[in-house]
Amino acid sequence: MSTTPQPRTRTVVVVMGVAGTGKTTIGPLVAEALGLPYAEGDDFHPAANVAKMSAGIPLDDSDREPWLDAIGVWAHDRAGLGGVVSSSALKRSYRDRLRAAAPGVVFLHLTGDRELIEQRMGARKGHFMPTALLDSQFATLQPLQEDEAGVAVDVSGTPEEISARAAAALRGLAG
Repeated sequence: MSTTPQPRTRTVVVVMGVAGTGKTTIGPLVAEALGLPYAEGDDFHPAANVAKMSAGIPLDDSDREPWLDAIGVWAHDRAGLGGVVSSSALKRSYRDRLRAAAPGVVFLHLTGDRELIEQRMGARKGHFMPTALLDSQFATLQPLQEDEAGVAVDVSGTPEEISARAAAALRGLAG
């Protein structure tokens, strides 16, 4: 008899949202609640992207393509097994690219008030994304549309409260 917890869902979940919404904090908590592995989307960025963002320069679509493709490969490889990965996935075209690589992915859109998100970004240490790029993130953001599989969850509250709401909403998609 195996003692390894079995995933409650075999879906690949992409935790999306603007910088500072808590993708890196909430993603692992949701993965744990769903019994799935977690992958940090920032780890898929090529070094040139990290350097550009660290310099306060927003990424453009061509910068994001190799990053999205790498996340798409991970999600594709997890098809049928499930997993949780973070990716801003700000535009519909980015999400379409991820869906093309891994049909069946669902999105967890972390949403919140700009003031709260800016405050959280200012408090975090050692992250390459400066608060100065938050406006470009909001300008780029295209929220989930009705025909996209996913849920939106507000990021007010503690990480535990947010992740509990998110896991419940994702379980609701499966049911």
